[in-house]
Amino acid sequence: MEEDIVTMPERKRLNYENKIILAPMVRIGTLPMRLLALDYGADIVYTEELIDWKLLRSFRRVNDVLGTVDYIDKTDGTVTFRTCAKERDKVVLQIGTCDATRALKVGKMVEQDVAGIDLNMGCPKLFSMLGKMGAALLQEPETATDILRTLVDSLNIPVTCKIRVLPDLQKTIELCERLASTGISAIAVHGRTVSERPQHPNRNEVLKTISSKLTIPVIANGGSREIQTYFDILKFKNVTGCSSVMLARAAEWNCSIFCKEGLLPMENVIKAYIKYAVDCDNSPSNTKYCIQNILREQQKSPLGKRFLNSQTLEQICDVWKLSEYCRTKRKEFEAKGFLGRSQVSPMKEDETRNDDQSCNKRKLSEEEDIILMHCAFLRNNYATDLELPKTILHKWAQTQRKKMPQYETKQKGKLFRSVITVDGRRYGSSFWEKNKKWAEQGAALVCLFSMGLISEKALAESGGVPS
Repeated sequence: MEEDIVTMPERKRLNYENKIILAPMVRIGTLPMRLLALDYGADIVYTEELIDWKLLRSFRRVNDVLGTVDYIDKTDGTVTFRTCAKERDKVVLQIGTCDATRALKVGKMVEQDVAGIDLNMGCPKLFSMLGKMGAALLQEPETATDILRTLVDSLNIPVTCKIRVLPDLQKTIELCERLASTGISAIAVHGRTVSERPQHPNRNEVLKTISSKLTIPVIANGGSREIQTYFDILKFKNVTGCSSVMLARAAEWNCSIFCKEGLLPMENVIKAYIKYAVDCDNSPSNTKYCIQNILREQQKSPLGKRFLNSQTLEQICDVWKLSEYCRTKRKEFEAKGFLGRSQVSPMKEDETRNDDQSCNKRKLSEEEDIILMHCAFLRNNYATDLELPKTILHKWAQTQRKKMPQYETKQKGKLFRSVITVDGRRYGSSFWEKNKKWAEQGAALVCLFSMGLISEKALAESGGVPS
């Protein structure tokens, strides 16, 4: 990811003919997986669905340490969308929306950083349906065409949509023709209805009929059950008669499906993915989820069980003997003033400017009467509740006949930090947690270490890092 993210060459217009594409997949289509797919041979990569209002409450910032462009959520400081120069001419952002005005605001916001915008009209999940997004738009063609036409008329990048087939063939064709009339560059069609699931056969004959009727490229989707190798992708393309093929589950299970030379061993794919996760400072939970979908039944193996017990990127790296790679990258980031996800905190008003300023190390607020450490609470490192920092500290106070610990918790947006008062002294972690209980446990961990009740080694094993 060494490409210059500021001075870019002339933009290339995305072509949807004869392409093999990474499909939009919830929690899978984040930057590490998209980059890996491109390495293995994917022509175009789609992001996971990003909801319009979540993007609109974010601001753009160039991250000169990671070599990325980040869209940061103003409410909790987390990354809503991260991209980089390597994928700029090949990444399509899929948006979840039911409103043309919001959709256009998002499009204008991101069009300098992506190659295209896609309207999600196929997601059958309850969240999308209740929000009148995703597959709900199949029953609201006027809303869908209004959104698409607004985007096509106002953006300088291609616009597409992804749908599911309807139970009735003629109605499906009529819908596709109506959507195509808006001027979109291509349409992706999943060959199952909203109520059908992966165990149901893909309606390849419907895809072939749609492709024969439309003048724009049709992207076939839904064939992962019959795709085991790269050449199966070509067979699926021929059977459906479509211009291109979009892969979801087949790519999720082994991203090297895009390799013409054949599938790579699972271990090779996981290691390559982990390196990108470290390079991109990807969240441990998302990294873990993606690896779980590669391991599948291998999660029951000794290696899989060890992996499932991991909670941080460092711990995940250790399972595949990539600890040195992770440590080297961390030191590199820290030397440049970037502490990564461990430094997540709510944004202040003066930090939410929508400009291209560098992502510099944020200064932690310090209070003279608080013993402050940067200390995360990692729940998976505690086998029982009896081992939790709060429990240990409570027992100590009882045996020493001290007043019970008092906790003060501050909330900003979706994040929490706690300060604990024990025997007249105050202790706290500078780490912002995602719930109140974990923030209190982090403060208790700082207190235990500061009072000499646990060693530095025990602190490190528990997830704490002295600051």
